[in-house]
Amino acid sequence: MEKLRNLRKQRGFSQEKLAGIIATDPSNYSRKERGEIRIYDDEWEKLATALNVSVEEIKEEKPTGIVHNENSTFSDNSNSGNFYNQQFNIPDSVIENLQDYIKVLKEQIETLKEENQKLKSK
Repeated sequence: MEKLRNLRKQRGFSQEKLAGIIATDPSNYSRKERGEIRIYDDEWEKLATALNVSVEEIKEEKPTGIVHNENSTFSDNSNSGNFYNQQFNIPDSVIENLQDYIKVLKEQIETLKEENQKLKSK
């Protein structure tokens, strides 16, 4: 997002400062500024206010093409993330981390179900 980055630098703001304004961490803000992840409308408004400009002066929409894929839901299948990755620009590493986390949570749920059954049978 060239407009945002250039104006931030012109105004002497650090990424850390603007990250605080939109209530995110600096690394997440950096990804937003690079266009890797979406900046939401409320965040555009906060950034525009902080930089003393209108939203229209800084907002850039990264064009996203519609991806047609029959498998359009998350699952434990690593190929399923491609739909979201391409449509919403989610890095593969994030998809993989979320899938790993989902797997861990499912395992914990099963363990808790077993524990619950044992407690009920007492």
